[in-house]
Amino acid sequence: MMIVSMLMQLFWIIMEDIAHLATTALKAVPVFSQLLPTTKKRVTYYSRRKGLECVAPLFTTIDETPEPIAANVKGDIPKWLRGSLLRNGPGKYEFGNDRYNHLFDGMALMHQFKIDGGVITYMSKYLLSDSYLINSAHNRIIVSEFGTAAMPDPCKTLFERFTSRFEISHATDNCSVNFARYKGDYYASTETNFIHKVDPKTLETKEKINLTSFIAVNGATAHPHYDPDGTTYNMGNSFGKTGTMYNIIAVPPQMSDDEETLQGRIVCNFKPEDNTKPSYYHSFGMTKNYIIFVEQPVKINIIKILTSKLRGKSLDCSISWEPKLNTIIHVANKHTGEIIPFKYYTKAFCVFHHINAFEDNDFIIFDCCCFENGNILNNATLRNLREDGDELDEVFNLSPKGFPHRFVLPLNINSNTPIEQNLNTLEYSSALVFREADGKIWCESEKLFDEDLVNVNGMEFPQINYEKYNTKKYKFFYGCGTSHVIMDSLIKMDVETKKFKIWKEKGYYPSEPVFVPSPSSKNEDDGIILSVVISPNQSKNNMLLVLDAKSFTEMGRAEVPVRMPFGFHGVFAKC
Repeated sequence: MMIVSMLMQLFWIIMEDIAHLATTALKAVPVFSQLLPTTKKRVTYYSRRKGLECVAPLFTTIDETPEPIAANVKGDIPKWLRGSLLRNGPGKYEFGNDRYNHLFDGMALMHQFKIDGGVITYMSKYLLSDSYLINSAHNRIIVSEFGTAAMPDPCKTLFERFTSRFEISHATDNCSVNFARYKGDYYASTETNFIHKVDPKTLETKEKINLTSFIAVNGATAHPHYDPDGTTYNMGNSFGKTGTMYNIIAVPPQMSDDEETLQGRIVCNFKPEDNTKPSYYHSFGMTKNYIIFVEQPVKINIIKILTSKLRGKSLDCSISWEPKLNTIIHVANKHTGEIIPFKYYTKAFCVFHHINAFEDNDFIIFDCCCFENGNILNNATLRNLREDGDELDEVFNLSPKGFPHRFVLPLNINSNTPIEQNLNTLEYSSALVFREADGKIWCESEKLFDEDLVNVNGMEFPQINYEKYNTKKYKFFYGCGTSHVIMDSLIKMDVETKKFKIWKEKGYYPSEPVFVPSPSSKNEDDGIILSVVISPNQSKNNMLLVLDAKSFTEMGRAEVPVRMPFGFHGVFAKC
């Protein structure tokens, strides 16, 4: 029966492809395009924007800066600040005549701002992944990426091009999202099963690691969590006889004497609601004793992935937003691996980044940035991001916006737990949670923002004082405001008052804020914020911005006369 079901799914996938091709062809003919049905998208508008600045130069290929150059430092950079801000993101968007389609596709360009006693230098290097080297050698896209399917070699015969469709596709090792720490070393990472060790002092690409070779995962997030002792936790899918599983893995802080590479263990396994359509995820939550996984209705069709090369489709065509489904929250004990015997349900939303999670009086409190529409992945095409004028305004106004929310999950639920009664007894949170008559635990989040944040269209890329407040009750987090198709401001949010402070400068677009605590910090916000700020205007210098975390005012900046593209995430390496 399972084989029949899979064949039926494949049939409808092929029919869907044929229908899409037919619709595309008909749209090209004016007479027929008038006869096609139209659908009205369900979109929430927050604060419409008009006359947005074109940011296309931030999504074009740039040259690397392989030798350190001195930055022009203005203002007061704390003398105690020593180390390197490492950043990762796409930097090359084509090979020869082949062009990438999606923001997630560009080749990884690593950046380093080295800070030493007020002296700051900048350098950047491309990650020497196999994807980058193979594409460079052939001067065309050989390895498929998230939104770009590599086409068969035009130099091959027609038969060779046809048979190449049946060859097994290998995951890309273009690790362009973040830097992760394993056993004290830094690794460029993405969401496949490959990571690359990188020297944080020189940005030299070291050995490539295949996570699948030592742990039962076929990928991992670019947002691991860390215990105070240095243990790294991450998450990846596995596929086996029992079906798809979401696996949490733990890698100890030190290498044992007999280890030749990374070693780890499976902490726990979460089972998806539908084995053939697991959820896409970008991060997960962790408290001192628990793992929190949000199974969102952004679904991955396994059959579509397995047949993507045959159909000439990229991976993004296998992901769909299914808002009729609920979001399901899974919880497991981090120490024993035991799955909590009940799940939490809430309305459909999409999440990329968790903010923080902690425990209080038999409750788990976890905060994340939520999008009520999961089509954001489809919107992040390079074509959209390179638009100008009214078209760019429309891209922004139709894009879902992210806002911070808090969920409260009771841990002491049993058969005697009252039905249809709010189980949240925490005085500082208005989140709701009920046990329904059928036993299902239903949650409604608390908004961690007021109307003022709505006026700046929400925020994303949240960061906290991770070193001292991860898994603990906290007051502040930092992020990027989203009044443009990319981040255009920095925000400090108070989760208790729901008020925020903002840094913004016209024509500049900041990156994810990275918090660095001061050496003698006593309060949560004793420290500084580091953010790389870029501009599409070539007459402006890009820079490293340093803010005082408490007052959220500028302390100094380090300008460099080189172009930088839009990037994703980074870390501060104390080296």
